[in-house]
Amino acid sequence: MTDKRPSPTMTYAEMREKMLSNPVVQAEVEQLEREGRPMLDAILNARKEAGLTQEQVVERMSTKATAVARLENALVTGKPSLSPNILLKYATALGKKLEVGFS
Repeated sequence: MTDKRPSPTMTYAEMREKMLSNPVVQAEVEQLEREGRPMLDAILNARKEAGLTQEQVVERMSTKATAVARLENALVTGKPSLSPNILLKYATALGKKLEVGFS
């Protein structure tokens, strides 16, 4: 018995293009992207208000540059994988208070 998988018939880019050609899928992707924008805007605006560069935030958080870049890039790409702990550290580094709520 062989456990060999057949080779893929589409690349990731081809599959993504095919899926996004479906109006229902496209609408869902756009909705998800819009939902992440307010958080991204709030984070980047807070850093701008604090007058800090990404490097300065890294120093204040006592972390690696990749962690802060990953945080900001996750929101840009619409693939947030943020823990409350990292958001709290980020807010503290900016001299801000983290508030989470439901509306």
